[in-house]
Amino acid sequence: MDSNNDLEKLIDNLPFFLQHQLNNHIYKNQLIEIVLDLGRRPEARFVYGPEYLSQKIISWQDIDYITKRISKFSNENRAGIERTLHRISCIRNRQFLIVGLTCRVGRAIFGTISAIRDLLESEKSILILGKPGVGKTTIIREIGRVLADEMEKRVIIIDTSNEIAGDSDIPHSGIGRARRMQVPKTELQHQIMIEAVENHMPQVIIIDEIGTDLEVLAARTIAEKGVQLVGTTHGNCLENLIKNPPLADLIGGIQYVTLSDEEAKRRGTQKSILERKAYPAFEIVIEINSPNSWTIHEDVESSVDLLLRNNYLMRQIRQFTSVEIIKIKCDRSQHYSNLIFKNQKRSTDSLIQRRNTWSYNNEIKSRKIFQPPLNNLVIYSYSISNNLLKEAFSKIGIKFILTNNVRKASLIIGLKKSLKNNFELKRLAKTKNIPIYSFNQLSIYQLTKLINSFV
Repeated sequence: MDSNNDLEKLIDNLPFFLQHQLNNHIYKNQLIEIVLDLGRRPEARFVYGPEYLSQKIISWQDIDYITKRISKFSNENRAGIERTLHRISCIRNRQFLIVGLTCRVGRAIFGTISAIRDLLESEKSILILGKPGVGKTTIIREIGRVLADEMEKRVIIIDTSNEIAGDSDIPHSGIGRARRMQVPKTELQHQIMIEAVENHMPQVIIIDEIGTDLEVLAARTIAEKGVQLVGTTHGNCLENLIKNPPLADLIGGIQYVTLSDEEAKRRGTQKSILERKAYPAFEIVIEINSPNSWTIHEDVESSVDLLLRNNYLMRQIRQFTSVEIIKIKCDRSQHYSNLIFKNQKRSTDSLIQRRNTWSYNNEIKSRKIFQPPLNNLVIYSYSISNNLLKEAFSKIGIKFILTNNVRKASLIIGLKKSLKNNFELKRLAKTKNIPIYSFNQLSIYQLTKLINSFV
């Protein structure tokens, strides 16, 4: 993973005795935040734990030195540094004077969402759950970049506290080509969400920290208009949302239902039970258990129904140590099945049934009939991003040529729903004996599996 954090710009705004200590620290790149409280020793929090930076205590002059070098604090008591992702939050006393600062390091980490790229390509709305500080904002920042740059979608980021795209009118490069709408006041976030849909025709809207009834209602409204949502909220797991009344509507809402005597007896339950009352605004939920372990609920509707009935639910646990090695566990009734992706080349077996697979006939054809000339591979892509093809082939190390002339192609790759009605293309391919490989919904994993079958 490649990280861009502009750490020097944060350190340069600290008092000189702290600058020297941090610049020479061997674990500087693992810094999470710096805590400066009046009358206390400065403390740095690293990935491995906290550590004091100096024996000198923080004075009024130290706090004043920092606050004069950063932007003004908002109503949320947050400020930033121009053209960076760092966030400085303040603690005030009863006279509204600043007596403490929390300087959090903002990072744009490229490649951090490779484990869920197949979920992004499903075009379903995704909700990310996690405790404060676990990295939700970093994840959705990278999601915005991937959707805008690599999947070429129209992406709008609703940036309430300028934490996603930085404290500047010019967005940070970490969000790529995605556009950012700033929110003047926190309580107006729901209005900006609706305005984004009505005025700017986005395909994807990204929201950080959904927390109020109005924001939940706005999210449901956007989802009903056919726009893909990617949002975050605080919580440990899906069960937390069910028990949180303001947020429960994100996953369909909960209501009490009274059953008849016969139905209650058939189900073996009480007459008054909890049931989901509507369709979820978010179809996929990702629980960020730790930076390297995520729990995936690919069918929120079914997961919520099973939880309300006290049944076991199907979920995935995706663990990764790098972009190249991803481990997936399929958890059901305390039964685990391990699946490992190495270099993103190996495909899953029958324990995880993916909807996004090409047809069985094409798989057999690629193995037994078609062996393309790998030294002179010419591909005609139909409704597929060229960037995705380039990324998949580069991982395998196979060179190829993209063509706009189907007559010169040695292989046609496309989406099944688009190819289905193009009878002329299929007729021409049959005449020229050009094989067609169709996918229901394409991801890089299926592409690499297809390519590997050629080798």
